[in-house]
Amino acid sequence: MQSMSLTRRTFTRAAAGAAALAALPSVRAQGDRILLAQSAPFTGPAAQLGIQFHAGARLFFEQFNAQGGIQRRPVELVKMDDGYEPERCLENTRKLLAEDPLALFAYVGTPTSLAALPLATAARTPFFAPYTGAMALRQPFNRFAFHLRASYNDETGMIVRQLANLGLTKIAVFYQNDAYGKAGLDGVQLALAAHNARPVAMATVERNSVDVAAAVKTITAAAPDAIVQISAYKSCAAFIRQARAAGYGGTFFNVSFVGTQALADELGKDAAGVVVSQVVPSPYNGARPIAREFTEAVRKAGSDYQANFSSMEGYLAAKVMAEGLKRAGARPTRESLVAGLESLGSQQFGGFGITLSPTDHAASSFVELSMLTGDGRVRT
Repeated sequence: MQSMSLTRRTFTRAAAGAAALAALPSVRAQGDRILLAQSAPFTGPAAQLGIQFHAGARLFFEQFNAQGGIQRRPVELVKMDDGYEPERCLENTRKLLAEDPLALFAYVGTPTSLAALPLATAARTPFFAPYTGAMALRQPFNRFAFHLRASYNDETGMIVRQLANLGLTKIAVFYQNDAYGKAGLDGVQLALAAHNARPVAMATVERNSVDVAAAVKTITAAAPDAIVQISAYKSCAAFIRQARAAGYGGTFFNVSFVGTQALADELGKDAAGVVVSQVVPSPYNGARPIAREFTEAVRKAGSDYQANFSSMEGYLAAKVMAEGLKRAGARPTRESLVAGLESLGSQQFGGFGITLSPTDHAASSFVELSMLTGDGRVRT
């Protein structure tokens, strides 16, 4: 299930290595397979987010299919590259919906998901586990949108509380100049307002850009105690390096969308002390059964897979989707999948708790903080 070339008549399959994913006849979702469709960045400055999220989901579905799938029908996840650009995502979504998938699955990003969700809603197609915590995708309630991860308000609330506990009150915000960055900024401002405070400085970077010099100058001039970053890994890494080169000695906090391992890899030894909020359990800590299950699956699968927070989230998204599919009947439809997911109620997935119901599609509010080290590790 690698990158696939899409036409109206067929999806060209790539060898996935698992017997249950062997080549199947070209049929639609209602035939001998269950089709899920994903648009995400697989190239460009945000590529690792899509690559790792997709890989984690693919890893779970390969295992699931090897055990029989849904009534001996395999789950097939097809993907298209949108480069983290809304217009490309919109066009991809039109093409993917034309193939009649059971659901749109694991889209990556706020601006891209905001472009795609109206199409999914119009087609009455479940839009499951987008890699974004934006409130605009959660409110007002949409019966076709299901969220696995905590919101950006949850993440920024945790960050601001931690800073307040440390007595750090001068907070600046570096954010991406689009719907994602503004969603994170809103969360920081809301959390600071609860402490009768507001950001001491704010500056932006354009999506898919690392032109951060002006933002560094604006924010460092305010001498904040800490800087909350709401962008992707390349721009955040560029900002951290340039701010430190300018003499800034405060702390950097990032939300989970940054791509934790990608940020650590980008920064190298300069990652030491950078804090990232997380919305899934750590794959580096075996205290929870889901972490042990996931890392063992990665170990068995070989070098094509990595254990990191992004791939862990993809794995969990696929695992929860599979439970919804099991409850959707022998021949799932979009409507029965919605009902199946809503029927999950409160459940534990190896120590990661979710709750879904007909009136609440935000499965989790789990957030914890992690810190990067200078040798590529992540501590929680």
